[in-house]
Amino acid sequence: MKNMKIYLGIGVAVIAGFFLVAADHIDAPAVAGGTSDITDFYAFQGQNTDNLVFVANVQGLISPANTSDAAFDENVLIEFNIDTDQDNIEDLVIQAIPRNGKMYFFGPSAPSTTGLNSTILIENAKGSVDISQYGESAIIENANQMKFFAGPRDDPFFMDFARYGDIIAGNETEFANPGSDTFAGSNVMSIVVEVPKNLVGSTGTINTWVESKRKQ
Repeated sequence: MKNMKIYLGIGVAVIAGFFLVAADHIDAPAVAGGTSDITDFYAFQGQNTDNLVFVANVQGLISPANTSDAAFDENVLIEFNIDTDQDNIEDLVIQAIPRNGKMYFFGPSAPSTTGLNSTILIENAKGSVDISQYGESAIIENANQMKFFAGPRDDPFFMDFARYGDIIAGNETEFANPGSDTFAGSNVMSIVVEVPKNLVGSTGTINTWVESKRKQ
């Protein structure tokens, strides 16, 4: 694979502890409905408590009828950023980019540059996984103490958008219990990487965020 310079599409950020989630479904005008639109970012302790799991979901609200045709964009890099010294600048990155039916992973390692521009860290390739197909068993690969997955998944985020609209309009004061899940039955394209904690800092606290970056 060749080096690629890419630019920022959109980022979602959280401060990582044992379980965190950030979500942003089709809100950003520059990427709404596109292949670089990040819908969710999750960071949590793995079933193996020595590991952390990072999940980026893109391309939200895919209907079951259209999921078989959904695909990752080969011009879009997903980059998990990890700040280990609390200065809100990435010290480590994990990069994922698709090619010919596979998702390739690089890092965690120091980026060649910080901020909006990135270069694929081909010297730090850590593994790849066949992209799972809709309706088939999930494919998970293990390499270099890490685990990898890429493919369609059910959208895990719950939001009652209709009720939310009513609250914003002043017609309601609180969410219904139970609410109505706007995302029920829709899918996302998901990228998952599990990594040992000792590879992403040993201070006990990290800041982490995810970005989608498109090839220039």
